Amino acid sequence: MADDPLPLLLIAGARIAGQPGVLASELDPLVRRLTRLDPDVDSDGHAQRTLTTLLPHLWAAGWQPADVVHVVRRRTSQRGARLIGAVLRADALASGAADRAPAAWVAQLDAVPTSATSVADWWRGERVDAADAWRDVLRVIGQVRTLPSLEMLLPPPAAWSVGLRVDLDAVTGADPKLLGRIRALLAKAESTDFEEEADALTAKAQSLMARHAIDAAVLAQRPGAAARSSVTARRLHLEDPHVDAKAAMVQAVGSANGVRVVLVPALGMATLVGLADDLDVVELLVTSLLLQANRAMTAATRGGGSRTRSTAYRRGFLYAFAQRIGERLAEARDQATADATAAYGSALLPVLAERERAVERAVGELFPRLAQRAGRVVDATGWHAGRLAADDADLGTGHRPLPAGRG
Repeated sequence: MADDPLPLLLIAGARIAGQPGVLASELDPLVRRLTRLDPDVDSDGHAQRTLTTLLPHLWAAGWQPADVVHVVRRRTSQRGARLIGAVLRADALASGAADRAPAAWVAQLDAVPTSATSVADWWRGERVDAADAWRDVLRVIGQVRTLPSLEMLLPPPAAWSVGLRVDLDAVTGADPKLLGRIRALLAKAESTDFEEEADALTAKAQSLMARHAIDAAVLAQRPGAAARSSVTARRLHLEDPHVDAKAAMVQAVGSANGVRVVLVPALGMATLVGLADDLDVVELLVTSLLLQANRAMTAATRGGGSRTRSTAYRRGFLYAFAQRIGERLAEARDQATADATAAYGSALLPVLAERERAVERAVGELFPRLAQRAGRVVDATGWHAGRLAADDADLGTGHRPLPAGRG
C-alpha cells in the first residue's frame, strides 16, 4: 500500500541503529510502532525486501556472503547473523546461485548459519518476542546499509557467466588428500588432553605442510609439469576478543610462508594474498597456532591473580606469542630453504624469488595505497610470558628450544 508506514519506519529505525554506540532505548519507540503494525514480524515481507535490495550494492562493493555474515555477527549478535543468513539464502535461491556462482561463493552460502529463507521464518525459528525481533531487524539493516567498500576478490553476481565460473573453479589449492591428512592430525591434536601427544601431532602436520610447499614450487618448474596454482586472494575472519593480537599471528605465519597479509581490524578481517595451496596451509597453521596460544595463555593465567586476567595482559601475551612465533618460523623457513637447496640445487632460489615477486605484484594491484598500521600498547608482563610460551610452541620440527635459550 502507498500509505503503508512500515517501510518508512524501517528506514528511519535503520538510520538510528546504524550509528555507533546506539542504545536499545533509542530504538524502542520505533520498535513499539513496528510491533503494533506487524506483530507477526515481517508478515508482508517489507524487511526482507529492504535487505534484499541492499545485497547487489554489497556485491558490487567487494563483499561476499561469508564477509556479510561475519560482520553482522561481530556488530550485532549470533541471532543477527542468522537473520542476514536467511536473507542470503533466499536471494541465492531466487538467483540460482548454486548453478551460476563460483565454487568459493557457493561454499560460503552452504556455510550460512541458518536454514530459514525469510525474515518471518527466521523469527519463528528464533522463538523471541516480536519486539526483540524487530530490534534485530533494525540493527541488521542499519549495519548492512553502512558497510564500506572492500577489494574485489571474487566477481559479483552481475558478472557471473559459465566461462568465468569454469576459469575460477580451475584455480586449485593444496592436494585434497594432503589437506585431509593435515586436518585429521590437527583435529586429533585439538581433542587430546595430553600435551606431548598434541605436540607430536602438530609437528607431523607442520612437516607435511613444509614439504608440500617446497616440492610444489620445484616440481612446477620442470618441463611438462602441470601449472602450479596462480596467485589469488581470500579473506580470513578473526573473532573477538583480541582481534589485533590474533591478526599479528596471521601476519607472522603468512610472512614466513610466502603469503602477504593485509588487515582490516575494524572488521575483524585479514586478506591473504599468495598461491592457492600456500593459502590453504597458512590457514591450517594459523588455526593450530591460535589454539596453542590460547592453551598456553590459559595455563599462564591459571592461578596468576587478577592482573593475568586483564585484557591488557592477555593482549600482550598474544602479541608476544605472535612475534616470537614469527621469529621461529623465519628460522625454520631459512633452514628448510637451505635443506631444499642441498636437495634440489641452486635452481630453487630463483623459483622462490619469482613466487615472491608474483605475490607482491598481486598485492600492489589489490592494495595500491597499502599503509602499515602502528602497533598498540600492551602489558609488559603479558608480553614476556607470551614470548616464553611461544618458545615452547611446537612448529613441526619435532624439537623444542633448550631452556638456556630463555635467558
